[in-house]
Amino acid sequence: MELAVNKMKKQRKRGRTFTEWLKSRDGQKVLVITAFMVIPLVLLFVFTYLPFGEMFSYSFYNMKYTGARKFVGLNNYRKVFTRDDCFGALKLSLYYMVGSVVQLALALYLATVLSFKVKLGGLFKGFMFFPYLINGIAIGFIFKFFYTRGFVFDTVLSWAGFSLENLPYWLRDQRINNWSLVGTSVWRYFGQNMVLFIGAIMSVDSDLYEAAMLDGANKFDQFKYIILPSIKTIVLLNVILSISGSLSAFEPPYVITDGANGTGTYFVVMHQIAHTQQKVGLASAMAIVLLILIFIATIIQRLLFKFVFRNAEDEDTNAAARRSRRLARAQKAVKGGAGA
Repeated sequence: MELAVNKMKKQRKRGRTFTEWLKSRDGQKVLVITAFMVIPLVLLFVFTYLPFGEMFSYSFYNMKYTGARKFVGLNNYRKVFTRDDCFGALKLSLYYMVGSVVQLALALYLATVLSFKVKLGGLFKGFMFFPYLINGIAIGFIFKFFYTRGFVFDTVLSWAGFSLENLPYWLRDQRINNWSLVGTSVWRYFGQNMVLFIGAIMSVDSDLYEAAMLDGANKFDQFKYIILPSIKTIVLLNVILSISGSLSAFEPPYVITDGANGTGTYFVVMHQIAHTQQKVGLASAMAIVLLILIFIATIIQRLLFKFVFRNAEDEDTNAAARRSRRLARAQKAVKGGAGA
């Protein structure tokens, strides 16, 4: 026994070797933590930051995928704002931004209704969320036939009494074709926004609704003063996702119209310039400009929401305290009346 104790003391004095430490519990812990940290960072660098750096360098060259490169400096960035196809495609994002506002309003309204007990509410949530689960290419083909002259949409409108001759060409008429594509995006994505809103609304303390009803607040007041301030973080998230998606809309115009008849969004034009015209440098500059625009839009949205909800937290805290006190007094009064 004494020999074993002396041996352990000697090992402690001379310390452990690296191999012994690596096989120990502490060494294994550090090894696992390092592996789980390093491997994702390496993958992130190789497949995200390294390609982005290469793309950024391409934006300063006049080049194709193969062949010689010619350094042109900022000329590609100037072309993004001077070429009609590039800058004109950027304007089409306004259609999708308007659609995103409608999408968020519809999602927030349905989420508010479905967050409370509604008959067949779970089934309705599933139906509304289902389009988001469908592949975007499949949705594009579905709506391509839906909007085709004489097909589904025209047939339904003819049942409602509209004459086929008086109906526009939904994908050819430039007064309405972009709105048709926006409707496709709204139909697909508002279910995702709705589910996010429902999750946030259901996390609100139910005592606040009871206190508000005791104060005489109606449903709109509850939405304005309880629900909306409580879910402001999710609202901001959905707004950022919607605006970013509006700037980078691709699947509906690419699959349904292939960018024809003035429906080519920024991503569709960038795809054509990169892969059809083989102007890799210009397409890379377009991608960098889009990234900057999304970043600026995100910053503006955050500042705007910070301004709108600048006093929301203090008001929420004070209002919740007042409502809790009133609820406690009401419950005390009810118990006192029952005891009498």
